Amino acid sequence: MNKWIFRYLDYLKYSRNYSENTILGYKHELETFSKYLQDRHLDFRKITKEEIWEYLKYLDSAHFANSSLSRHITALRSFYTYLVEEKEIASNIFKTIHNPKQKRKLPNTLNDEEIRLLLDFKDLKTPRDYEIRLIFELLYATGLRVSELSNIKLSDIDVKERSIKTLGKGKKERIVFFGDYALSALEDYLKVRSKLIKENTDYLFLNSKGSQLKRASIEQIVDKRVREVCLTHHASPHTLRHTFATHMLENGADIRTVQELLGHEKLSTTQIYTHLSNDYLRQEYLHKMQRK
Repeated sequence: MNKWIFRYLDYLKYSRNYSENTILGYKHELETFSKYLQDRHLDFRKITKEEIWEYLKYLDSAHFANSSLSRHITALRSFYTYLVEEKEIASNIFKTIHNPKQKRKLPNTLNDEEIRLLLDFKDLKTPRDYEIRLIFELLYATGLRVSELSNIKLSDIDVKERSIKTLGKGKKERIVFFGDYALSALEDYLKVRSKLIKENTDYLFLNSKGSQLKRASIEQIVDKRVREVCLTHHASPHTLRHTFATHMLENGADIRTVQELLGHEKLSTTQIYTHLSNDYLRQEYLHKMQRK
């Protein structure tokens, strides 16, 4: 089975343009299943529905959450579809296995005061200070994923149009836009960026070695800033993406516009933010009624 897993992962990378994180997730789930079969001397080509249920019970006994079980089933269903296409097996048994129902969790967002605290940078002294301020301004202004932010190059930015070209999931290109605050932060940073350069690179954000600032480093920067301003709950780069989408809808943006800016393939993915904005409107209404 391992031979087919490697082939499948290459297929996802080179033919389907899946992100590195998605491929790593599929790799983990498929290898978990493969080890389970090997330990029980089961043939992946002849797996039965009853044996699949035993596997899911095994995962459940190991305290896997419903969301994790769902990811396993999705990965295996996709893998077995590939095996059918490659004529290694005749049919996909996982098409008869449904994902477990799970409560839809609303994304964590920040309120206006929390955003103000995060973006209120004072006493900027070093080029790194200006870089960190720009990271936060762009995350909130554009709704970019942290990996997309890390991959921004100077050639992707159109200052006149206040836009950035980015490649999202599936390497789909889209354009995002930024406003006055992010523009000001960008212009200030570009004046001092040369002091961070140690090698010829077009990447906007640079690490201490002068090369591309990676995703993990940006996450650490955000985590440190959250602790510095003493937010009462955890916030990540993705929290700023959620907040961008929610605030856009609260201020009257069309949901399909938000879908386009976020790079969501399905409208249903974006619609979760309407629950958040509706809750905001309800709270605002009740608050105003109490003041009357």
